[in-house]
Amino acid sequence: MEDSKAKHETEAASKSIYIKVTEDGPYLVYGQPPISEQIIVFNSNGNSWDYREGKNYTSCESPCALCRCGRSIYKPFCSGAHFDNEWDSAETAEMDSFLDGAEQIEGPALILADKEIYCAFARFCDAKGQIWNIVERAETPEEIELAKREAGHCPGGRLVIYDKKKDEIYEPHFEPSIGIIEDPGVRVHGPIWVRGGIRVESADGKSYEIRNRVALCRCGKSSNKPFCNGAHASK
Repeated sequence: MEDSKAKHETEAASKSIYIKVTEDGPYLVYGQPPISEQIIVFNSNGNSWDYREGKNYTSCESPCALCRCGRSIYKPFCSGAHFDNEWDSAETAEMDSFLDGAEQIEGPALILADKEIYCAFARFCDAKGQIWNIVERAETPEEIELAKREAGHCPGGRLVIYDKKKDEIYEPHFEPSIGIIEDPGVRVHGPIWVRGGIRVESADGKSYEIRNRVALCRCGKSSNKPFCNGAHASK
């Protein structure tokens, strides 16, 4: 999988579309990508299965400001609440490549790269059996597609599938866009789902690795800021 990394880099969105993390403040979104609510829906067994689009958010401003402290009264937009509340805004995420340090699980047809620090606790990896077990046995087209589906629905991009037969990394196609995840399963506001190769720039001007999908913290509690680590779902 490591040998194929250079051949399958994420296609970056237009340079005009990017997100700037501000020091002690919100995310500034440039280029006016579409922003919509993405609500997790469940299968008959009560497991996360898909997303349902909810309301669309419109903003004529570029940049528009999205809350990252978790206290805004105008979610998902910033209301200035970060000025009046104590919270830890420090960015702690590494600037390394996703594949650096990712655990790899290999099966007969697939390799799963898993970087747990990017887990957004959306739980699609358990939809019809745990993805790690599926990858270890997957040989039929149905098993392979199920593994790709479970990995592809992971909003934080913690899970990435490499198809050994096709010699390619599988990623679902996304237009540059932003999803505001709502999770009725655990009754919480989920992360900001950044899709389609949108660049995320740190407060000090450095760019994180451009990826097809990442999840940004919007509760203010992640220990891997600016990325979500599932802290919004902790009790």
